[in-house]
This record gives sequence, C-alpha cells and structure tokens, in this order.
Amino acid sequence: MISSAQPTLQYHLQQFAQLSEDDCQLAGDSWYLRTIGKHEFFNFQNSVCRQVGFILKGLFRVYYVDPKTDQEYNLYFITEHAFLTSLKSLLTRTTCPYLIEALEDAELLVIDYDRLQQLYAQSHGWERFGRILAEQYFMFNQSRSESLLTQTAEERYVDLVTKQPDILNRVSLGHISSYLGIKGPSLSRIRAQVARK
Repeated sequence: MISSAQPTLQYHLQQFAQLSEDDCQLAGDSWYLRTIGKHEFFNFQNSVCRQVGFILKGLFRVYYVDPKTDQEYNLYFITEHAFLTSLKSLLTRTTCPYLIEALEDAELLVIDYDRLQQLYAQSHGWERFGRILAEQYFMFNQSRSESLLTQTAEERYVDLVTKQPDILNRVSLGHISSYLGIKGPSLSRIRAQVARK
C-alpha cells in the first residue's frame, strides 16, 4: 500500500468499523493504489465487481443505462473518503447492471474480494467491516428508493445539496437532473425556487 495514504485509510477504517490497529496491520499490503482517469470506469456494466475501493481523490457516479432507450439514470454520487463497490455483484459474484464512472481524475486504494474473505475469517473487526459496508449500501438503496417514491424533485435537490454541498461545483447540471429524475429546465426552476427561500 502507498505509505503516505496509509494513515488516511487507517483513520477511516477505524471510524467506519472500529477496526483496531492490529486489524489494520493484518491487512498489511492488501490495499494497493489504483488510478482512474476522468470518464473511465471502476467497473463496467455486465461485469463482475471484484474490488472494494476507498476513494482518496475524485468523484464517481453510479448509473444505469436503459437498454431499450439508451437513457442514463444516475443513482448516486460518491466522493472522497467513502468506500466504493458494486455490493450485490461483489457478494453474489454475478454481473453488475450498473456502471461506476469517474467524473474527475481519481485515486483509490483497493482491496480484492478474495483477500477480504480471508480477512473476514481471521478477524472479527474485518467481519464487522463487511457487515457495516453491506448495511451502508442497503441504506443507500433504501433511501434512494424512498426518496423517489415520497419526495418531490425539489426535496430531493435540497437533500442532495445538504448532504453533499460541493456537488454543484463538481457535477454537471445534466447529471444532477438525471439523479433527480427531471429535465434540465425543471432543475433551473427548482434552483431558483430554493434560492428565493
């Protein structure tokens, strides 16, 4: 693992899953640096996801392409110091229906699924990491589904900029419109309404 990034990863592993120093040492050099250029992919649609990444630098979008219309639907934006994967694909070893694209040049520390499985068997701390990662992605999916069912586009917009305040400076309005499930002119109207409040 790249030594300069090790303290950052260790801090976030301890915050995320209360891993001990011994747990972190157990992983040794299992994490390694992966760079992904802007508009390149962490994983492709209909491929099996084999890694968990920790984002050191950059921003990703998770999206789906409708095979009938070729229309893209943004599901999430994931930024620095978060763990990135396609969880269902990772756990079931089946192909992923989503694409995970870097919207900026990105650097991640990644660990392979097979190595994670070994760590789970060796340490309750790493088992806890796996459980919390799964819980987090379950909550992402549940919250996203509920927001589409129960919130207006304006409420989804406010929620997004509250939770990720720098997102408007980093993501195109077209991608944000797709995330909100609306067209561009509607986003302009929503932004104006929110600015007036």
